[in-house]
Amino acid sequence: MLNPILEIIYLVASLTFIIGLKMMGNPKTARNGNLIGAAGMTLAIFGTIFLYKDLSQVTTLVLGLIFAGIAIGTIVGWMTAKKVQMTKMPELVSLFNGMGGACAALIGLIEFHHNTGNGFGPMLCIIIGLIIGSVSFSGSIIAFLKLNGTMNKAIRLPSYNMLNNIILLITLGFGGYMLMNPLAIDGGVYILFAISLAYGVFFTIPIGGADMPVVISLLNSFTGLAAATGGFLYANQAMQTGGILVGSAGTLLTLVMCKAMNRPLSNVIFGAFGGSNAVAAERDGVAGSIKDISVSDLAVLMNYSKKVVIVPGYGLAVAQAQHVIHELENILEERGVSVKYAIHPVAGRMPGHMNVLLAEANVSYDKLVEMEEINGEFATTDVVLVVGANDVVNPAAKNDPASPIYGMPILEVENASHIVVNKRSMNAGYAGIENELFYNPKTSMLFGDAKSVLTKLVTELKTM
Repeated sequence: MLNPILEIIYLVASLTFIIGLKMMGNPKTARNGNLIGAAGMTLAIFGTIFLYKDLSQVTTLVLGLIFAGIAIGTIVGWMTAKKVQMTKMPELVSLFNGMGGACAALIGLIEFHHNTGNGFGPMLCIIIGLIIGSVSFSGSIIAFLKLNGTMNKAIRLPSYNMLNNIILLITLGFGGYMLMNPLAIDGGVYILFAISLAYGVFFTIPIGGADMPVVISLLNSFTGLAAATGGFLYANQAMQTGGILVGSAGTLLTLVMCKAMNRPLSNVIFGAFGGSNAVAAERDGVAGSIKDISVSDLAVLMNYSKKVVIVPGYGLAVAQAQHVIHELENILEERGVSVKYAIHPVAGRMPGHMNVLLAEANVSYDKLVEMEEINGEFATTDVVLVVGANDVVNPAAKNDPASPIYGMPILEVENASHIVVNKRSMNAGYAGIENELFYNPKTSMLFGDAKSVLTKLVTELKTM
């Protein structure tokens, strides 16, 4: 029976999670929502330490280790989050998510032997949490390695779909056996742990880089579900609520991104879109030629425009050009030019990457327009400036049934009067295919590092 005060604390913490998540749905309140959720978690942690059981039964050494762990984790997490560059944020999210899965797996390893005689319910929570947490941990580490370039190619073993399915069936089958016969195999829980880790690796390595945002979201939902099983095991309502919210939100976000790519989740998991095989699908028959535009000419074009739409992509994050592009926006608006940002759901390397990137530069949230809303405005747009984006503006998604991205909703920038694309080179995007937009007669290429080019553009505009 829990301490009544602790139950109230868990209820309050659960409410803060729900309120915080609701506030995160609006960019203007997202920061405060994050702080409210963090305050609730802090309350739940210290309530558990001091009220879960009689402190007289807890040794000073154990308490010291608990607070030392909290202190070390807080310092490391704080310093890492403060120092990380926006280009590295997806890797950080994936790494932190993996740590959550590892915690759930460790709970399973520790509590397995403590609950072998406590009935079916506790053992079910332990087995499920161990499997899902382990898959989330190893899968997130592989995603981290892919995102930071250490593992920059999808690895597709022969008959990998069948191999993955076999490993999954073995994992589930052995987990079921351990659930019904927990003491039948000495060290069986560690075998289950190892098999689950292996499945997480095999599950993630074939998936191509373009699908990493979807995979991160999916693994995040796994971690939430694993945490929820720990909440049921300990009768901890805060863990239950937090885990369920993370699991459900991650699942919904995964489905939303799949819809934005016009692909079922099964195709993301088994298709390896954006992986090494996608390059083989590169189109050879793109007709037309490319034309360059100088910074001076672009400055003149923008200066006499009425409406400009900026399409940010990962190249903007790599160049850390978000502050310069905000300065460009301010200069244009001072001259009566309407400026908006077109946001594709899967632009960047994690869900909401472009929103976070531009928010860091204090770009007004009202200027960030989602794909469904902005597509109807391109026909009345004088200039579209595409900065570091590629596949999300590729007309092949509509025009070429043979293209790997065919059917994927895109930002329809080709409808604008003038299109300017800033890229370092003509290299293909993550999908590994040629971009028809570059050969559009209305398109001009502006090659170079985004920060350098935009800085020159801002300087040029200031002289006019």
